Amino acid sequence: MMRKIELSNEAIKHYFGFLDTFGNETKKNLIARLTKSISEETDSNFNLKSCFGAWKDVRSSDEIINEIRNARVEKNTVSF
Repeated sequence: MMRKIELSNEAIKHYFGFLDTFGNETKKNLIARLTKSISEETDSNFNLKSCFGAWKDVRSSDEIINEIRNARVEKNTVSF
């Protein structure tokens, strides 16, 4: 689920200054799409409890730590 962005009134004024230059049909299409996005239900498959709990892995903590350490790369050795 994507995180929602909330804007201050000042930011909304700034964006509206830009949107106000759109033609009427474009504004109507934008209004319709925004209205539809508000009325759509959120993802009902999302389970908040799935974000919590213990890490599950077959590796030991030492193996995980070693894997992370071995995957590190020095800035000097990276070539683009």
